[in-house]
Amino acid sequence: MTEFTPISALLGGALLGFSALLFLLLTGHIAGISSIISNSFRALNTAPQWRWSFLLGLVLSPLVLALFDYHNEVSIDISWPIIIIGGFLVGFGTCLGSGCTSGHGICGIGRLSPRSITSTCTFMLVAVVVVFISRHILH
Repeated sequence: MTEFTPISALLGGALLGFSALLFLLLTGHIAGISSIISNSFRALNTAPQWRWSFLLGLVLSPLVLALFDYHNEVSIDISWPIIIIGGFLVGFGTCLGSGCTSGHGICGIGRLSPRSITSTCTFMLVAVVVVFISRHILH
């Protein structure tokens, strides 16, 4: 995925930001996926219905797009054990950082949260270091 697509990236980012803002204004809740998931399972019997509806929408969206013959070509050239280890590391980082990268980046920075700004800067710095090491030192 090396194509430079500034228009679609700008539109997608604006749509994500507007959706997070609209969700906050309409419900009074932050659209942080990791918090929504963890709070849904923590209080399984008492979780508000909007949490389950939100999560159901995330799962059903790709299926609805498939009905309209939308295909997103994705190719992953990594073994399953590495993907599973990566998933556990992302989950650990989400717990450690009190939220995921998109939650802090979209919802937190949009609210000018100092914790989210610091977290997002840390995520980006670590990403730059990991890419540098994996592309220039280990490769």
